[in-house]
Amino acid sequence: MIRAPLPPRLTPLAGELGLLPLYGDIHNHCDLSYGHGRFEDALKRAALQLDFLSITGHAHWPDMPVDDPSVAHIVAFHVKGFAKLRANWLDHYAALSRANRDGFVVFPGFEIHSAAYGDYTIVYRDLDPAPLLLADSPAELRAMIESRMQGRAFAFPHHIGYRVGARGVDWDAFDPVLSPFVEMISMHGCAEASETDRGYLHSMGPVDGRGTMQHGLAEGHVFGVVGNTDHHSGFPGSYGHGRMGLYARGRDRDAIWEAMLARRTNALTGDNIHLLAALGSDIQGSVVPPRDGAVLRIEAVGGGFIDCIDVVRNGRLFHRISPEITPAPLCSDIETILYVELGWGARGLSHRWEGRISVDGGEIVGVEPRFRGAEIVSPLEGDDAGHALPVLDWADGQVVFSVTAEANPNNATSATQGLALRLKLDPGASIRADLCGQRVEVSARRLFEGARSGNLGAIDSPAWRLHQMPMPDRWQWSGSLGLGTFDAGENLYVRLRQAGGQMAWTSPIFCRTAGNGA
Repeated sequence: MIRAPLPPRLTPLAGELGLLPLYGDIHNHCDLSYGHGRFEDALKRAALQLDFLSITGHAHWPDMPVDDPSVAHIVAFHVKGFAKLRANWLDHYAALSRANRDGFVVFPGFEIHSAAYGDYTIVYRDLDPAPLLLADSPAELRAMIESRMQGRAFAFPHHIGYRVGARGVDWDAFDPVLSPFVEMISMHGCAEASETDRGYLHSMGPVDGRGTMQHGLAEGHVFGVVGNTDHHSGFPGSYGHGRMGLYARGRDRDAIWEAMLARRTNALTGDNIHLLAALGSDIQGSVVPPRDGAVLRIEAVGGGFIDCIDVVRNGRLFHRISPEITPAPLCSDIETILYVELGWGARGLSHRWEGRISVDGGEIVGVEPRFRGAEIVSPLEGDDAGHALPVLDWADGQVVFSVTAEANPNNATSATQGLALRLKLDPGASIRADLCGQRVEVSARRLFEGARSGNLGAIDSPAWRLHQMPMPDRWQWSGSLGLGTFDAGENLYVRLRQAGGQMAWTSPIFCRTAGNGA
């Protein structure tokens, strides 16, 4: 099956705790309101890449600047999008129900903008049609949920990094009962701290330090962190724009919902990274009492070469792990990841990639799609490209795919498409690929040494890249770290960075005395 879960040999700590990693996107947009891309196509694209999903409609903006003529064009498309969602809200449940199935759980969702309090995404647990709850503040929203949908809805602030008054999070209004977590990364950028290498580049402005995750932690708030795409072109899970990981006790709706409410979540940039942190049996998102001799256990399975694993304690780097210096892999077999990346070519053009990949002297044991949609945010930026949906199949020892890749729009923004194959190999194995009729055969030994690339034609033609493959000690790490005394008021989280720039963050673990938690 596509997106086959990691085997027990790579997740022993998760197995010990009765948890499995799942990946989703619960904040993204399409033509359900004012986004691009067909709602039905968004559901199909999501099913290819994700374990769970909520497609978000733009619903409400109580303090919209309707009297400012300089932003009348922005007000206009919001008003139109809100009306479209309200007209179709109850009817769209039928399509959600049709898409929902074992291994792909769908939740209804919408969002409320607010200059004063920050934007919030609202997620409903069930597929029984329920009305929109259009509140003007987090306090009012909590009251409405408790009155009408107790235990069956929550809300979380997103793109938190904007300043207060400009749709960034207002930590003074943050309510952990309403919001189990905050969205720390999306296509807007990263709001872990004031200074990151994924700054906010949207027209709405840059990150303000008081809108960051670390500022919220410093103020003593208890919350988990997630990533989602906030993608506006009908492509939930669009690669590289943000993704949510969570640790559930099953793959069903109730298990996923319980994991979200318990804050057992991760924020990811793109790769489906498994990053688990535990103090005893308490994992990320937990509130624990003070303890002496605390030991943090870490289990990490990357989507490529792991550069470093950081333990951040009370907002400061406490410990850094480099698997290259202190290797601690989870398996000893020749098991690796082959990332096949497709795209490039002359700017402004696109290419439909058709291909198949197989292994001689080994086997494919997992396939992770890394497909992405166009970076169109508002209706003012253009129309959806309308490319055919991606196709991906894994059967009879080979992967067959078809996907359209746009040429990279500039030298800093990737528009490539890709897929990652987890492989078990014999020493003399080789990789065979047919890429749009171009046949490529390369030894595993060559790909362990470095990447191999090629073009379909002359200079500026579409190109492919078979990335360098890591040995197990470079994409896996498992071990423990002594913390000494973990005292009341402290928090810590784990951050993983890969050599290619993809990242993962665990929700924090909080230390509180009895009666002083969330």
